[in-house]
Amino acid sequence: MKNKKLEANLSMAVSKVFSGLNMNALKYLLPLWMSPLTGATLRCTFAAAAFWVIGWFSAPEEKTSLKDKGLLFLLGAVGLYGFMFFYLVGLSKTTPVSSSIFTSLQPIWVFLIMIFFYHEKATGSKIAGISIALVGALVCILTQQSDDLASDAFTGNMLCLVSSIVYAVYLVMSQRILTAVGPVTMLKYTFSGAAFSGIVVSLITGFDAPVLSLPFHWLPFAILMFVLIFPTTLSYLLLPVGLKYLKTTVVAIYGYLILIVATITSLILGQDRFSWTQTFAILFICVGVYLVEVAESKDKSTPQHAGD
Repeated sequence: MKNKKLEANLSMAVSKVFSGLNMNALKYLLPLWMSPLTGATLRCTFAAAAFWVIGWFSAPEEKTSLKDKGLLFLLGAVGLYGFMFFYLVGLSKTTPVSSSIFTSLQPIWVFLIMIFFYHEKATGSKIAGISIALVGALVCILTQQSDDLASDAFTGNMLCLVSSIVYAVYLVMSQRILTAVGPVTMLKYTFSGAAFSGIVVSLITGFDAPVLSLPFHWLPFAILMFVLIFPTTLSYLLLPVGLKYLKTTVVAIYGYLILIVATITSLILGQDRFSWTQTFAILFICVGVYLVEVAESKDKSTPQHAGD
């Protein structure tokens, strides 16, 4: 089990580093080289095809009921695509650092989901941590101004906030479904559902991807391939390993790596500027999530909680 936990932690670390770089890569591509909705369709469709190919060469698929497959497809069509939809549209309007701030809120949404829907114990420490983190989010939403780096910061931040909530739901539901199916099976059907939603939306809104049109541009195309192969396919392939052997909250806390990588890369590339308000928001969110996680760990160590 120790080796499995080590493997799970390494998988999460690599996955989230790629996710952090993904924000900067997508910021470069959106909306000049592809529209946000086309980007969501490309990511979901490419990953769905990749996971089906991987499934052919991996261990035989375990016996899965039609109901489970349907639930996975629905989870992908609504949860996974919903996250991609709000995330890419939001990122196209704000900066990578601000979008990563809201990604860091995922543990807070996980805790709230567990409290309201799964009767998780709501202690004073958890409530204090959640409140502090939400103050940080409000600071980022209300103080960031639109400029040459963020065309509509308020709208973009709100959409990134919604995307983090949707992804938290996806995390919670994924971990529960993983008890009945294998990781590759989950990815095949969830991304198939997401690809279905993406194709339907693109048929309605149109397919806008100058990166794939002539004359050919190598740099945007190479960045798109990086996004499709590493943050999309490899990152999501590693995610179920963490979901299977780590607590949902621990998996969500790895979102801090996204924040760190995206912030450093954004400042180096000039995709964001240093901001005291963003720094304040980051500190408050980190402190809030830390307090909630400490309270969760204490609860897990008591016999009363273990029997709930």
